[in-house]
Amino acid sequence: MYPVSQPANYDRAATMFSPDGRLYQVEYASKIVSQGTMGVACKYNHGVIFGAFKKINSKLLLPDSVEKIFPIDDHIVAVSAGLVGDARRIIGNARQKAQENRMYYEESIQIETLVKEVSNVKQVFTQYGGMRPFGVSLIIGGVDNTGKRLFETEPSGALAEYHAIAVGKNRNKAMELFEKDWKENLSKEAAVKLLLKALEHGLDEKEKFDVNKLQFTIVDEAREFKQVTQEELKGYMNNSKQ
Repeated sequence: MYPVSQPANYDRAATMFSPDGRLYQVEYASKIVSQGTMGVACKYNHGVIFGAFKKINSKLLLPDSVEKIFPIDDHIVAVSAGLVGDARRIIGNARQKAQENRMYYEESIQIETLVKEVSNVKQVFTQYGGMRPFGVSLIIGGVDNTGKRLFETEPSGALAEYHAIAVGKNRNKAMELFEKDWKENLSKEAAVKLLLKALEHGLDEKEKFDVNKLQFTIVDEAREFKQVTQEELKGYMNNSKQ
């Protein structure tokens, strides 16, 4: 019988399994994700809505310089939780794949195809020595000719498709809310309000829910992404309090 494994003995390489079947480097990467500010997304009746809370810890920091939501193609958007530098590297690769698909096949890439490409890259970084796993989870979604699609990719390379999903700090609280309140064919207003409510669950106890730290993007049935303005978000927040 194997003795109970200690992380210090098996966490020196991403490729080393512990006797009880764990990859500690991958688990550490997931831990970083759980400490990141929350990102959320859900399907609504005419597309997919993405939201994120930016961590702004200095009045000298320009909020627009903090990246949480990334357009990949006209019809695909990603939200990150974890290491932003890792997210930017993966997003760059995803954008390249999307553009190559347009050049080679003269059509936009399928969302599921792109997500599998991203997940394959993540998985490779858990399988070879001298690499570390990407410390980021991504929500990737949008609208293509198969309909509204929404996926999560984890540091391990695992992926799954959802109707509504959250990543980052207090993810479980947001997922409980989605399980209870998400419904088919939500209106745009109802979907934004649901995501705003979910993002509140991602805050620390003493942290203020500030609209200036929020970023929302929509991909609609026309397969175009559009930013939700701060004024619109304030309107949704005021309506939800009435």
